[in-house]
Amino acid sequence: MNMMISTIVLSSFLSTILVIVNNWLSTQNPNNEKLSPYECGFDPLESAWLPFSIRFFLVAILFLLFDLEIALLLPMPWATQLPSPMTSVTWAMIILLLLTIGLIYEWLQGGLDWAE
Repeated sequence: MNMMISTIVLSSFLSTILVIVNNWLSTQNPNNEKLSPYECGFDPLESAWLPFSIRFFLVAILFLLFDLEIALLLPMPWATQLPSPMTSVTWAMIILLLLTIGLIYEWLQGGLDWAE
């Protein structure tokens, strides 16, 4: 319990020091560009109803898919300590194979080509 309390105190102290140093060293001179809302590269003074490319959503979905894959494969080193580690390895390889086949399919269909 003593180790846990000391870790919490140390992390709180370090976080507080870093926030104070950041506020002390940062330059704060706002201008019109910094005060305007960020609109994903679009001019914020134009109409908000500009056509938006569906490819942005495709890249986001692919990122989430492969991020999920990493989260699923993260416990693999601990899964090898189970009574039947080959079952865990087999399921992990099936997941990787399905994701690889999906990526190859998207690549061959031209879904990853940005320019049209």
